Amino acid sequence: MPSSVIHSYAYDRASAALEVTFFSGRRYRYFLVPPYVADGLDQAFSMGRYFNERIRDRFPFEELETAAEAAISASAAISPGRGSQRRP
Repeated sequence: MPSSVIHSYAYDRASAALEVTFFSGRRYRYFLVPPYVADGLDQAFSMGRYFNERIRDRFPFEELETAAEAAISASAAISPGRGSQRRP
């Protein structure tokens, strides 16, 4: 069933890492998530409820950059700052 909170997720079995993107735009990577827990998201009647009960606050995690933050960072990295412009 589609979720009103979770936009998308991806699970990497090799590293047992689960990446979750919320409709708010925030992204998180959860570590040491067993395959059966990640698989449960597909089968859950409510992904949000399943996530809150079985994943949130139960596994180590890190917050990832949002797509907008990544675009700003990339733009800043390739755009010269004022201090690097030459004077005539």
